[in-house]
Amino acid sequence: MTVKPYLPTAGPAVPSPSLARILPFATYLLFILIADVLGRLGYGAAELRWLYAVKVGAVLALLLAFRHAYTELAWTGLGARWASLSIATGLVVFALWITLGADWMRIGASPGFDPRDQAGAIDWGLAAARIAGAALVVPVMEELFWRSFLQRWLAPSGQSGAGFLAVRPAAAGARALLITSVAFGFEHDLWLAGIVAGLAYGLLYMRSGNLWTAILAHAVTNGVLGVWIVASGNWQYW
Repeated sequence: MTVKPYLPTAGPAVPSPSLARILPFATYLLFILIADVLGRLGYGAAELRWLYAVKVGAVLALLLAFRHAYTELAWTGLGARWASLSIATGLVVFALWITLGADWMRIGASPGFDPRDQAGAIDWGLAAARIAGAALVVPVMEELFWRSFLQRWLAPSGQSGAGFLAVRPAAAGARALLITSVAFGFEHDLWLAGIVAGLAYGLLYMRSGNLWTAILAHAVTNGVLGVWIVASGNWQYW
């Protein structure tokens, strides 16, 4: 009887560090494109509300599949100072987000996300899914792409053989911060508020050296914004 030698199983397959951070973000954008195409084909906003949950679910699935690639998410703690500063930053960005809304500060008109049924009653399942996705999934996905990947990749040493992972957040530099923040701003219809948010999250990441500070600030902004939208009925901010 021949005994086969034991071969250890390989770890979970993940794409390159860059692709692991790009693919979830690209998937998010793909669903935005799909929603736009369906809208042009005649589907109304009410008919497309379910697409947000699918979009967030797809992004979450990719984040979980690639979780072993996200070394910057290894939890080392924030400490009271950075946690407080992150929360304060998130609240300030929220306040600016609902203030910087003049016509020249936005691109086009967002159809928003209205979770109410035809009778005007809020579908709390839809509202909860929207807030949870915006506060728990989107901040992780976007901060991995915009701050951890792109901001460091744009640094002078980020495109060397060592790659962006070897770049310290503080060494990314003003140029990378500015380019990333402007691009982040124009990802949103409220482009000026988006640029301010990008600068705030980017500086927080550079100063702390911990991506969780930017994620926490982003999560606070989105979470408080979601609660405010539901309470005030300003669905266009979604």
